[in-house]
Amino acid sequence: MIERRPVTTALQTLLATLTGFPVGKGAVPLNAAGKPVAPPYTLLYSLDDTDADHTLADNGKAVVLDYQATFVSGPVPGQPDSRGGLDQAEWMADRGRKVVERPADGSSGYRYPLTVPGATCYHREARGAGGTSDATDAIITSVIRFRLHLETST
Repeated sequence: MIERRPVTTALQTLLATLTGFPVGKGAVPLNAAGKPVAPPYTLLYSLDDTDADHTLADNGKAVVLDYQATFVSGPVPGQPDSRGGLDQAEWMADRGRKVVERPADGSSGYRYPLTVPGATCYHREARGAGGTSDATDAIITSVIRFRLHLETST
């Protein structure tokens, strides 16, 4: 059986690496002092999960997990009149979309590894799901839904 928590942690780590900004699991990420960080950051939500074995004797060796990554733009720290914008939100989403990027040399697999103990992610999908804006906060978001197909490693 593939547990979701290690997959979520692996995706959180990969998104933070690709964007260069913190990623919170279902909540605003916290800094080292335990305080919420100011945008920009990414919010990662666990969505659906589906058994992917499609066998009569389901032994839990494969699963499809869906996630939503909400890329949150924000004011530039130290610039009081700055605000988040679409360019920043789209830049972050473009960086996050690299989760599904293939190697430039045409080899199999993915350019950026998703390291999950005991499991292999053999197929990844990304689908843009729009975004939102809040003029009062000067925050704009861009959303990608990821679908990860995993099987247990042998």
